[in-house]
Amino acid sequence: MHSMMKKLVLLLFVMCFMVVAMNAQDDAKYRRSSIYSMMIKHHNQQFANDISQVFDEMPVPDKYNSHDLSIKVLSVDEKKVAFEDKAVKDFLIRNNVASHMVARWFNRDPATGVCDMELVKSRGLYSASEFDKILASKAVRGNAILEDAGEELIGHTFVLVNDIRYIDRGSGSSVFGGVVRLAGSVATAAANSNNNNNSSNKQKNNYEGLAKMTESYKGFKVKIHSYLYRLVWDEDVAAEFYTNVFSEKPDENKCKYFEQMRPKFHLELVGEQTSSGSNVSFLGINEDQPLLMVRKACQRALDENVANLQHNFDVFKVKEPLRTTEPITAYIGLKEGMSPSSRYEVLEVKREMNGKTTYKRVGVIAPESDKIWDNRFMASEEKAKGADLGYTTFRKISGGDFYQGMLIREMK
Repeated sequence: MHSMMKKLVLLLFVMCFMVVAMNAQDDAKYRRSSIYSMMIKHHNQQFANDISQVFDEMPVPDKYNSHDLSIKVLSVDEKKVAFEDKAVKDFLIRNNVASHMVARWFNRDPATGVCDMELVKSRGLYSASEFDKILASKAVRGNAILEDAGEELIGHTFVLVNDIRYIDRGSGSSVFGGVVRLAGSVATAAANSNNNNNSSNKQKNNYEGLAKMTESYKGFKVKIHSYLYRLVWDEDVAAEFYTNVFSEKPDENKCKYFEQMRPKFHLELVGEQTSSGSNVSFLGINEDQPLLMVRKACQRALDENVANLQHNFDVFKVKEPLRTTEPITAYIGLKEGMSPSSRYEVLEVKREMNGKTTYKRVGVIAPESDKIWDNRFMASEEKAKGADLGYTTFRKISGGDFYQGMLIREMK
């Protein structure tokens, strides 16, 4: 009987530990920021179709939730050489991108104005019971959850605008494939998108582009200049939205109010980053796979920019859960800009009684220099060092006991 009690106690302990670990991992998913990644295509430039095709197939940067809107590639006619942040910002304002991103958070029906909290609930991993009072203005717990969702979810929504440039190294030309610049409107993009529905013309253009790319793939590299914007979701905007716009049933007045409120939603520039344009190995790619070459060049350059933006701007940093603790491992590596000198703080996640989430640093870890995972696009195909590891192994610099699911975040 005594032995049976011991087994029951041990089983309960194991079950409790598994629940704690699962909750910690759920919180790690909840901590993910959301991102809308887009590029601008000049459809009358060389290889424009190839570039836009591979970009359209590229997933949002790893470690982020996709918050893409309906248009990922914007097509314009102009061949502007001069380019500055103001042009990007003017475009985002003119097309009400910020308000569209807010509307997506609440699954807002543009015809009826009906909203819900399902996306906030799923990305925040809130239970249904926690949302029973979320819209009650006098409910302390409800207000805390709303504030938590605003700070950790909606306020961590980003737009990444990518200016792509292909440079010919073989012939000495300074431009290969044209320069992708921002100038145009969503209307222009939609029109061009419809024109591209002619499958025969598209196939012909692609074949011509592929033939040229196959002939010259050894002589090109790519640079991407990325502009990072963050959705502003402050206390005043949130209060006005919840009071005058949010509705769980059709409401004509609230529907009209949202249209009037659109200018109050805005995006702020976080920073910008240009990839180094370093050479990309095409080992593992056949010469008759030029689109895969373009994809690899674009993916590597974009990942480089995202990693540098994460390193340079705290608000854009990602958190990743510990995979194991003996040894200490996590699914993070070279794609995130890791090096032997990188340091990561280990964070314990706590859900307070009022529903808000807090973080507490409990230690610091560093990657083992010979056990850094090369998780860059197609690293395995080119047989890069560390590509077969599957994760990075760390050593403890400071701290006590860690458990699976604790979060790690890069330190400056």
